[in-house]
Amino acid sequence: MNSEIKKQILNKIKEYDKIFIFRHIRNDGDCVGASKGLKRIIQLTYPEKKVYLIDSDNAEYLAFLGPEDEPVSEDEYKDALGIVVDTASEARISNKNYTLCKELIKIDHHIPLENYGDIIWVEENRSSACEMIADFYATFKDELKIDTEAATYVYTGMVTDSGRFKYEGVNGETMRNAAIMLDCGVDTEKLYAHLYLEAFGYLKFKAEIYRRMQITENGVAYIYVDKAMQEEFNLSLEQASACVGALDSIRGAIAWMVFIENGDEQGSIRVRLRSRFVHINPVAEKYHGGGHACASGATVYSWQEAEQLLADADAHVKEYKDTHEGWL
Repeated sequence: MNSEIKKQILNKIKEYDKIFIFRHIRNDGDCVGASKGLKRIIQLTYPEKKVYLIDSDNAEYLAFLGPEDEPVSEDEYKDALGIVVDTASEARISNKNYTLCKELIKIDHHIPLENYGDIIWVEENRSSACEMIADFYATFKDELKIDTEAATYVYTGMVTDSGRFKYEGVNGETMRNAAIMLDCGVDTEKLYAHLYLEAFGYLKFKAEIYRRMQITENGVAYIYVDKAMQEEFNLSLEQASACVGALDSIRGAIAWMVFIENGDEQGSIRVRLRSRFVHINPVAEKYHGGGHACASGATVYSWQEAEQLLADADAHVKEYKDTHEGWL
């Protein structure tokens, strides 16, 4: 699949002595895994090349994967190749020095919001950008090198972005690429412990989520996490956002979301939307957001606007249920 584009990307990697890898703001397992995994693969294969991953926006729960490179001068970017992974739009690229690179490659699996870059490899049906990196390695495995470290990075993103291989987009190709990574010696017990063990205090927060959660008439489960609740449980914005996963197993609620008050001057409220069967991204796109068909993000700027988003989601789910069968 997309063999010609992948060949172009490999040739560009060969062509440049200096490569910078970029990813999106508000890091997650997929963008971190894809960026660190690709960097490691390039370094192993071409040790003479300089490969940089510079990003000050880091996720605490992924700290076990190690730090990024120290900043370098802007002049270093000017004769380099830039590769942006897992980022649909330029506005979401974390390190803005990507604009200084001589050429730019985009590798992404989101629904395209805009085209940028000199070479664009987008497969929106892939379960993760890390699956694309695994596929890139598998395509050129006779030429590229990988080790346990690189495979662990890539497998981390495959696991997290696919919801441990249960979300839409997972297929036989996903599992075959995951198997290639596992064959490199990934320690899944240790990895899953890092990713999924939770502090006692956070479990108390989840208990409060279950106490406060609500559901609309047509089956949208939701929870509001305002600043008072964040302070009560000493939550980072990242931890507050992650609680959307606590609502994913309610029969009949085929969409679920969490509203997280940011506490900034704009009065913004982050919204994380998830679904099964029905595609929820059209709702997100109406509210300054987007993403995957069944996993999107949005932003609203008042609790009144949050209520409107919720009403739109409820109507969207109703329409789906009225016209489809087989949902649970």
